[in-house]
Amino acid sequence: MPDEIQDRAGVSVLVCDPGGPPIATEQDALDLIGAAFLGATVVAVPASRLDPSFFSLGTRFAGEVMQKFVNYRLRLVVVGDISAQLATSSALRALVEESNKADHVWFVPDLDALDDRLRALTDRPGRRPA
Repeated sequence: MPDEIQDRAGVSVLVCDPGGPPIATEQDALDLIGAAFLGATVVAVPASRLDPSFFSLGTRFAGEVMQKFVNYRLRLVVVGDISAQLATSSALRALVEESNKADHVWFVPDLDALDDRLRALTDRPGRRPA
C-alpha cells in the first residue's frame, strides 16, 4: 500500500506505508509534510520506518523531526510497538509520556488506537478535530 490520505474518525490522516522508504533525515520528514499538504492534518508514520537514531534522543533527530511537524501545524503520530526502545531509555519513555499528554505528537500501538485518540479529541468540548 502506498502512503495514502484516509479519513480516520472524521480526520484526514496521511497513513504511511510500513514498507515505504525509511525516514532517516530531516528532508525525509519534510517530504512527508509536503505529502500531507495534499489534504491531511495528521501524519501516521509506522515506527518501523523511523531510523533507529529517532529513538536515540542523544542524536536530536527525534526533536528535529517533531519540531518540523509542529512548525507546519501537522500532528505526527508514530504507530507501532516501540517497547524495545522504551525498555532501554528512560529519556525516551519520558518523551513518549509527555508527548501523549499533548496534541502535537502521539505514540500509539496501532491505527485503532489512533482512531480512538482522534475520536476522543473531536469529542472534547470546545475542540476542533485535528
